[in-house]
Formats: sequence, structure tokens, C-alpha cells
Amino acid sequence: MSYLTVDGPNPSMEKPPEDAEPNEDLEVDNSKSVLLKIATLYAEQLMSDLTLEVAGVGYPAHRLILCASSEVFQVMLMNREWSEWRESRIVLQETPSAASVFPHFLKYFYTGQIRISYHTVLPVLSLADKYNVKDLVTLCLSYMSQHIAQAAKRGQLIAWMQYTMGCGHNDVAKACQNFVKWNVEWVWSEAALAELEGDTLVQLLQHTDLVLHNEITLYQFVVRWLNKQREKLDRTDLNEAEKKLHWESLVAAVFSHIRFPMMCPNQLAKLLLCPLTQEHKDFFMERMAIAMSYQSGQYERVAEVQQTEAGRMLFTPRLYTEDTWGSILAVDNFHSLPCYHTRTFIFSTRPTMSDVPPHDKLLEWTVDLYPKGVWFKKSLLIVWAGTYDVPEVVLRTVRISITCQNCPEPALDQYGEPEQTEPDVRVKIGVLVWGVQKGVEHVSSVVERVHRFSAQNSMR
Repeated sequence: MSYLTVDGPNPSMEKPPEDAEPNEDLEVDNSKSVLLKIATLYAEQLMSDLTLEVAGVGYPAHRLILCASSEVFQVMLMNREWSEWRESRIVLQETPSAASVFPHFLKYFYTGQIRISYHTVLPVLSLADKYNVKDLVTLCLSYMSQHIAQAAKRGQLIAWMQYTMGCGHNDVAKACQNFVKWNVEWVWSEAALAELEGDTLVQLLQHTDLVLHNEITLYQFVVRWLNKQREKLDRTDLNEAEKKLHWESLVAAVFSHIRFPMMCPNQLAKLLLCPLTQEHKDFFMERMAIAMSYQSGQYERVAEVQQTEAGRMLFTPRLYTEDTWGSILAVDNFHSLPCYHTRTFIFSTRPTMSDVPPHDKLLEWTVDLYPKGVWFKKSLLIVWAGTYDVPEVVLRTVRISITCQNCPEPALDQYGEPEQTEPDVRVKIGVLVWGVQKGVEHVSSVVERVHRFSAQNSMR
């Protein structure tokens, strides 16, 4: 048998002896002085055991510092299988932009400090990625995510987007891509179009949430981009046959994603006069014929085209800002508005993208916007099973409701009764939220929904 004995408190252990010396230990933080000494090694080029040569310029360095800061340098300088481990001078191959910031990049290893800007953040990030300096990668990505609007204003955003997409920096790449999609008409400047790669453009053209005035605006952007590509192609060493083959494949690749059915007949007629259309008549006539089939209500032909995913996308509208399809809803004096305040807006749109009847009958819309939340008061729900109390609910977020004021009424059958199938209007709703980042006004958020409005289901 075992016993558990619990001893009571020992007075002699609770109180320190009177003759015990007080604890005078002091923890000293002199890390700044140590960092200064390490920085001095770089600044005064003291005791360096290695020279890094970049673009013909030698930079004295220390193996210990390089290996402690970069996993790539650690493998390069410590692994005997690499020829560099025994060399005292190593030549690094860098792009001109990366070479221009390399001294600042190397100084960061010693000081932990670096100055970055819209022009230098990308080459610094490329060096940090190449040499796997994770903390510097994090700093650069954080800077980019906070300065996307300014980068777009300065013509840097396309380069940021393409680099982060290619290197797997998904969060920043997504933020850059969204900004480009939602602010097409001022981001895609002449300089930006020159930097835009073909694969990136094709990927963007496949998105439905591109915000632009209308589809022909996108057509014009693509034409401008192709003009830039033709200039580059003319400067290559390819022969005429190779240039022609490359040009035709490029035209087909990008214009296959232009949604010609979303253009009205007048716009399609004007495209027939464009030089590019005349140059590639067979290609464009096929797509314009599909567009006219849709505009004239030849739905059997439309159904044939929609057999493929690419065909279905041709008949999917993007987010067009033309007055025909929406309205601007402005909320003035936001900060002085009371809680649960409601702003009501009324506007009208065409019922369909095509020109088939009843295209002249407009749909009337009422939008109730709650910029400072909504308060659902306590109420009673009366149903066949009885009456139920519905408690009050407060939603402290921006809310919006949309009502179609003239939904189609149910048709009557031969006996004068409403038909079982209720007519409806299938609508794509896009809410574009404008914001300001460091003085740059832009579309900062987009919400898309597809909803069927009917006489019994008119609010979203």
C-alpha cells in the first residue's frame, strides 16, 4: 500500500534569510551597438573574405554574413559541390535593374535597413526571391500591397502584376490583377500596354469582371496593344513568312476572347471599316456573324456556339459602365449621416443586350442603399401554422436592396388563369465601390450576383 503525504508550508523556505544578498542582476540590451559594429564591417570594408562582382563592380563581403542572411549563399559558399565555395571572387549575373540596387540589397544584410520606392521595389524583390532572403521578400510584398493605386498611377502596376503572378506571390498578384481589371480604362496606358505580355493579356480577357465603358472599348485597347506588338515584331530577325505566321496567331489568340455579341449592330458595322478587320477578314467575319445571330434573335445558331465553354463566354456580359446599363449612386456627407440611414436611387436599363423585341421597353429599378447598416425591427410573421415573433436584427455593414418595378406579369392560359411557369428577368448585377488610396480615386471593390427577378421575387 502506498501513501500520499502532503507537507505543509515551511516557514523557513517562504522567507529569505535576513543575511541573503539582494538580486542585483541587470539585463542589458546593447544590440544597437552590436549592429553598428556589423554595419561598420560593410561601410569600411573591414576583414572581408569575399568579393561579389555584379555588372563589373566588386563588392567586398563576408561569408559569415552572407550565409546567415541567405539560404542560397549558404549553399553556394558552404557546399563543396559548388565551385564558388573556394573562390574569393564570385561573379553574379544580374539584370541591369537588379544590378542598380545590388549595393542596397547587400547593405541590408549588415544593417537590416533599405530604402524602397515604386521604381526599386521590384528589382529588390527579384534579388530577395533569387537569394531567398525571406524577411526582405515580406517587406517588399507588404510595400507593394499598400501602394497598388500609386503604382498604377506611375505606370508600374503591370510589371508588378506580371512578376508576382510568375513568382507565386498570390495575394499581391491577386490584388494587382483586380486593380487592373476594375480600372482598365486608365491603367492600360500606352506605356503599360507596351509592357503587357501576350499570355497575361489573354488571361485578363477571359475574365467577366472587367470594368469598362462597353465591349468595343476593350476591342480598341487590344488593337492598340497589337500595334505595339507589331513594332516589336518588325525589329526581330524573323523572315517575312515567320513574322506573318506569328502575327496571325497573335491576332487570333487575343481577339478570340473579345465578346462581339455584346456589341450593338451599329458598333459591329463600324468595325467592318477598321484596317485590322480588313486585314483578317475571314477571322472577323465569322465572329461578327455569330454576333449578328445573337442580335437578330437566331437562337438556334447561338445554341450551337454555346456548346463549348469558350462559346458560352461570348454571350456573357462584362461590367459595362455605359449609361444604358447602370447608374452612379453617390452618397454625400457620409460621416454626418445617422445610423441606419437609407438612400434611394431610381434608374432604368435595357432589358437585354440584343436588339430583338422588346429591346425598346426599359426595366425600371429602385435601389435602397444603407451606407451605415440596417435595423430590422421586431415583427410578427403570420403563416398558416400560426404567428411567430421575429426578433430585431441589426446589421452594421453596408447593405443594398434592388427592386425591379416592372417585372413581367404571368401570362394567362386558355382559361384566363395565370400559367404555372412564372416569367422572370435574369439579370447580372454588378456593384462597383469606389475608394481612395493615398489620393488616387479608383474602383476598389466589386460584387457580382446573378438573380432572376419576377413579380413574386423582385428584391435582391
